[in-house]
Amino acid sequence: MEKIKIDTETGSVELCILEQTVVGGKNYYLATEDEEGDTDAYILRDDSENGEDEAALVFVEDESELKAIGDIFANLLDDTDIV
Repeated sequence: MEKIKIDTETGSVELCILEQTVVGGKNYYLATEDEEGDTDAYILRDDSENGEDEAALVFVEDESELKAIGDIFANLLDDTDIV
């Protein structure tokens, strides 16, 4: 499982990428802090411009965007509940 390190306001956190999808030309990632068990999940969006070498990952915070992308990930991972 791919792991990424994200810098936050309180430090950095290492996340495990569970799934990836593309919506409207943007890459979205479903990530957790722990690979197994019940844990919080995060939806990240890559806001980098085309041709950039590094991803510019941001946590999705908009409720309607979270719901829409969360529904897509729930369909991709039918054995996982995403709320």
